[in-house]
Amino acid sequence: MKYFRSIIHFAKPYLGYAWLNIIANIFYALFGTLAFVSLMPMLKVLFQNATKVTVKPVYEGLGSIGQYSEDVMNYYISQQIETQGEIYALTWMIVLVISTFLLKNLFGYTALYFITFLRNGVLKDLRNEVYRKTVALPISYYSEKRKGDTLARISSDILEIQHSFLSILELLVREPLMIIFTIVAMLLISAKLTIFVFIFIPLSGFAIAYIGKSLKQKSGRVQKEQGIFLSIVEETLGGLKIIKGFNAQQQFQDRFEASTKRFFRFSNRLMHRQSLALPISEFLGILVIAILLWFGGSMVLVDKTLAPEAFIVYMGLAYNILTPAKAISKASYSVKKGNAAAERVLEVLTTETNIKEIENPVSKKTFDEAIELKNIRFRYEQDWVLNNMSLKIAKGQTVALVGQSGSGKSTVANLLTRFYDVAEGSIALDGHDIRHMRIQDLRGLMGLVTQDSILFNDTVYGNLLVAKPEATEQEILDALEVANAKEFVLDLPEGLHTNIGDGGNKLSGGQKQRLSIARAVLKNPPIMILDEATSALDTESERLVQDALEKMMQNRTSVVIAHRLSTIQKADLIVVMSKGQIVEQGKHEELLEAQGIYHNLVRMQSFQ
Repeated sequence: MKYFRSIIHFAKPYLGYAWLNIIANIFYALFGTLAFVSLMPMLKVLFQNATKVTVKPVYEGLGSIGQYSEDVMNYYISQQIETQGEIYALTWMIVLVISTFLLKNLFGYTALYFITFLRNGVLKDLRNEVYRKTVALPISYYSEKRKGDTLARISSDILEIQHSFLSILELLVREPLMIIFTIVAMLLISAKLTIFVFIFIPLSGFAIAYIGKSLKQKSGRVQKEQGIFLSIVEETLGGLKIIKGFNAQQQFQDRFEASTKRFFRFSNRLMHRQSLALPISEFLGILVIAILLWFGGSMVLVDKTLAPEAFIVYMGLAYNILTPAKAISKASYSVKKGNAAAERVLEVLTTETNIKEIENPVSKKTFDEAIELKNIRFRYEQDWVLNNMSLKIAKGQTVALVGQSGSGKSTVANLLTRFYDVAEGSIALDGHDIRHMRIQDLRGLMGLVTQDSILFNDTVYGNLLVAKPEATEQEILDALEVANAKEFVLDLPEGLHTNIGDGGNKLSGGQKQRLSIARAVLKNPPIMILDEATSALDTESERLVQDALEKMMQNRTSVVIAHRLSTIQKADLIVVMSKGQIVEQGKHEELLEAQGIYHNLVRMQSFQ
C-alpha cells in the first residue's frame, strides 16, 4: 500500500470533497441497511404474523435493543391496523420501503458526485507533476531512457492509476460502512446466525488474497512492454524516411510484432488471473449463502427460534453484504495492478536530478565581463570527452570551436548552458561559478541555435513566442527580418499564423533554421551559442542563414561550434580542439600561417 499512500498524498487539496463524500456515504450505508430492515414490518403484515402490542415499549438499555426495536415496530403496526385497517398499514409500509431505497440512491449519487472532484483533481495534479518533473529532469536522463517508456508512464500508467487506485476511493468508506451497518442489523435480528456465518468469511478472504498475490508482478511486465512498443512507434515515426529509404520496414515490423507478441502473452496471463477474481468470489459468496440457508432454515423450521419474515430480511441483508464484499475483493485486485503503474509513475517523480541549484543561488541578470572555463574535465560514460580544457571568452568576442567529430565541441555548449555539469574544474560567468547561479538566470542570458532546427507543431507566431511570451507582433516581424525569414513567412498561406506542422516539416531546412535564428534574435540575449547551425544546409540556404547569423551576432558574445570552416573566418578567436583538448588557437590568418591542424582542416574542406 506504500504506493497507494504516495498517490493519495495528491488528494490533500481536495479533502473538503472527501469529507462530503464520507458524510454522504454514511447516510448511503445507513439507508441501504434500513431499506432491507424496513421490509420486515411489511412482511409481518403480509404473513399476518405481527405480534399485537398495545402498550408503547420502554427502552431498557443496549442489551435489549433488538427486542426493543421489534416491539416498537409491532406497536406502530398494531396502532395502524387497529385504527386504519391492514391495507392502509401495508400501504404505509410500502411507502416506507420505497422512501428508504430512494434516500439510499440519492445519497449514493451525492457521494459519487463529490468523489468525482477528488478523483479527477488527483489525476490532473498527478499528470501535471509528472510533466513538470519530465521537463525538469536533466538531458542525460533521456539519453538513458526510452522516450516511449516516458510516454507510457504519463499516459497509460496514469490511466491505470485512475482505473485502479482512484476508483477504489469511492469504495474506501462506502462499502466498509455498508458492511458494518448491515452486520449490526444482522446481529440485532440473530446474533447466533451471524456468528455462524462469519466463521466462513475469513476462509473466502484467504482464497481471494492467494489469487491476487502475483497480479502486481504480471501487471508490471505488461506496462513495461507497453513502453517498449510505444518507443518503437515513436522511433518509427521519427525515422520514417530512413526506414523507407533503406527498405527496413520489415525489420521494424518484426521488432514491433515481437514486442506486441510479448505484450499479448503477458496480458493473457494477467487477464486470466484477473478473470478468476469474479467467479471465485461469487462462488464463495453463494457458498456462504447456501450455508446460511441451511442453518437459518433449521432455525425457522425446526428450532422455531427465528420468525420467517426475520429470516427473509436476514437473507436480504446477507446479500447486502455480499455486494460490497465482492466490490472490495475486486478493488484489492485493482490495487495489485495499480501498484505496478504507481511504482513506475513514482519512479519518475522521485528521480533525483543531478543538475541542482544550491541554496540561495546568485541572481544575475546581466553579462558584463567574460566567460571563463578553468581546467574543466567531463565524461558521459567512461572516457573523458573534455580533459583539462581552459578558455576565456571576453564580452563581445566571437569565439569559434572547430575540430573533428568527437573532439568535444558540442559538449562545451552543453556545459555552458548547464544541460550537464562539469566533473572537475569550473565555468565562471563574470567570476561567478555557473553552478552557484540561478539556472533560469543563466539560461536567460543565452540564446541557442542548434544544428537540428527544433520547432513545434504550432504557428510561426507560437514558435517564436517560446523565446519571449510577451512579444508583440511587430517585435516578431523585426526578429524575422534580422533572420532573413520575414519574406517567406509573409508568403505562407496565413502568414505568421500558419501552422508549420510537426517539427516544422512543412518548411524547408533553410526556412526552419532561419526561424530558429529569429527565435534566438527575439530573445535578444547577450550571449549566443551556435551549435553547427549551418552544417545541414545547401549552399543557397547557407548563404541566407550565414548572413542572418552575422547580423544576429553583432554586439553580442558568441560561441560558434562550426563544421564548415568558411563560416567562421571572421571570428575573433578560433579554437581548434582534438580529443577534448585545445591544440591550437588564434585568428584565421594566424592559424593558416602556422600550417598546423587548422590548416589541414581548411585544405581538406577546400577539396570537397
